[in-house]
Amino acid sequence: MKTFVLPGTSLVVPAIVTGVMRIQEKTDAEVRALYEASLAAGINFFDHAAVYGSEMHGCERRFAEALKLSASDRDAITLQTKVGIVREDGPYFDFSYDEIISSVDASLAALDTDRIDVLLLHRPDALVEPEEVAKAFDELSAAGKVLHFGVSNHSPAQIELLTKYVSQPLVANQLQLSITHADLITQGMAINMGALDQSVDRTIGTLDYCRLHDITIQAWSPFQAGFFNGPFLGSPDYPELNAVIDRLAAAYDVPPEAIATAWITRHPARMQVVLGTTTPERVTAAAKGADVVLTKVEWYELYRAAGHIVP
Repeated sequence: MKTFVLPGTSLVVPAIVTGVMRIQEKTDAEVRALYEASLAAGINFFDHAAVYGSEMHGCERRFAEALKLSASDRDAITLQTKVGIVREDGPYFDFSYDEIISSVDASLAALDTDRIDVLLLHRPDALVEPEEVAKAFDELSAAGKVLHFGVSNHSPAQIELLTKYVSQPLVANQLQLSITHADLITQGMAINMGALDQSVDRTIGTLDYCRLHDITIQAWSPFQAGFFNGPFLGSPDYPELNAVIDRLAAAYDVPPEAIATAWITRHPARMQVVLGTTTPERVTAAAKGADVVLTKVEWYELYRAAGHIVP
């Protein structure tokens, strides 16, 4: 498994992350199987959020109950969780001091741990008061409850607003990215090509901004065709793309999931890929992509087969 030091931290992290947003209803044995398959594949980084599960902190609690990690087991993994989406009277977003502090304390209790390695602010709060975020981060950092901080689904300007007040570096930005849902990459490829819809920069330069500021992009939904509308792997809607994926999978002797993963990890931004599957076999298959280094010819062939334009 390819690893790197997460910029702004001392954490050595894998290129692939296991997301556990769907484990609430899984048995202890099923959660353990997912955990063990992750470790066997070289993945020791697990992504949570307060809102994941049928109840707030449900998946965090299920993770701790099923695994009952020893102190040494806990030290060997990286736990990331998110704060800011509230279900009661909502859903709505809340980055207030009180919500951040109370949510982190609830996450610590649910995960049965004394620290969160990385805390992300979930989707942007339109009513954010960055001074309150800074106050919460300072308190959590000073208490050792949170070691590192980041964001999820944030634009460059939203990050700039936070960093004007927050003293800790924001080390990650979790964003949706797959071969087919690739606006982060494709729009920069068609700059100044006014006749192309692809040239409209809806991401506001987020990819380049994160690279310039040493913010690691964590790519979620790496197999989704678009915004939660099903996977592209094996889909009859993407025959050309799947033909290329299958050919490359055979050439590299890996499953198709590995090629979809490799397309993201090949990018020089050194992104992490966040898997959402609860199937151990798919974790194993996708993780193999971290060690596949596609050539530029192969990377661009996949890009074109997904329907993106190289002007």
